[in-house]
Amino acid sequence: MRLHRTVESGERLEGDDVEVELRLEHSAHLPPPSLVLVENVSRLGERRTPLEAKQGRYTLSRVRRGRYVFREVRAVLEDAFGLQRAEIPLAAPWALLVHPRLVELDRLFTEGGTYAQDGRRLLLRRPSGFDLHSVRDYEEGESLRKVHWRSTAKRGKLMVKELEDAPRDEVAILLDGEAGAVVGESFDVQVRAAGSLLLAQARRGRRAVLLVNGAHRTVQRVHSYETDWPQAYDLLAAAEADSHAPAAALLGDDGASVARALELTVVTASLAPLLVERLLRRTLGQQRAALVYVDPASFGRNGAHPAPQPALLRLQAGGVPVAVIRSGDDLGSKLGGSALRRAADG
Repeated sequence: MRLHRTVESGERLEGDDVEVELRLEHSAHLPPPSLVLVENVSRLGERRTPLEAKQGRYTLSRVRRGRYVFREVRAVLEDAFGLQRAEIPLAAPWALLVHPRLVELDRLFTEGGTYAQDGRRLLLRRPSGFDLHSVRDYEEGESLRKVHWRSTAKRGKLMVKELEDAPRDEVAILLDGEAGAVVGESFDVQVRAAGSLLLAQARRGRRAVLLVNGAHRTVQRVHSYETDWPQAYDLLAAAEADSHAPAAALLGDDGASVARALELTVVTASLAPLLVERLLRRTLGQQRAALVYVDPASFGRNGAHPAPQPALLRLQAGGVPVAVIRSGDDLGSKLGGSALRRAADG
């Protein structure tokens, strides 16, 4: 037996209905009286679909964002009296990817204050730095500033650094998937926020990098909207809040892509003190930092809107733009210009 699945071509967005058509090829001369296809689908559980004339169909209603893997598929055959039963495993691996719904942003909440220069927004700046490429023997007359002291001590003679120009990403967006901070659909809102910000930067032609802090930290660079954006969009679709490491740990590595970027925006539902300190330290070091805080308490049963957190006010006082998003908020207004309000009003 061979199973064929068909879904409508095109993009599938969260909240959509997905029609799945099934067609089963088999070599039996007489069709069995009863033929049921059983599929075990991640995040959805078991589905049983009767097939007639080798065909069947069903609808996945209002699917949520995510990657759905169809596994442990089998065909169950029975005779008309239910006396004989056979189960035939089918090798039919398949995955369905459902993308987040993003919003179009004409401007960003970060476009103001410390993010402006002489009243103008610099959109196409191309920062660069120098990375260590190799070491070589010292030549007479070279500056001692170029000496690589670790190699010099190891080899017993002066060695100098051979540097190469390395362009840096302009914008880094860190999507924090810390498992303990998730309440209800709060992480889905984080994904929409991070994706909307990344999309806006990509369409402006800026060199961007997306880092997902999950069980497996994943990095996707978007240096071209035409070629790189689809991979980033797929990564956002499959992102899960399954990390047990804090986002602040990713900001402590000076060599990491997020630390090297000209601008950094962290999208999180956890206001850890270390994260606040590192964002403020980055700003003090003349590196731009911003925070999108998805308030997890508002996604609980009571939808509570607690008093403003001192950490948010501290970040704003230190020059870090902050957008606070709560359940039911309009992402376009929060991530756009109207989100420039103080956190106390958010």
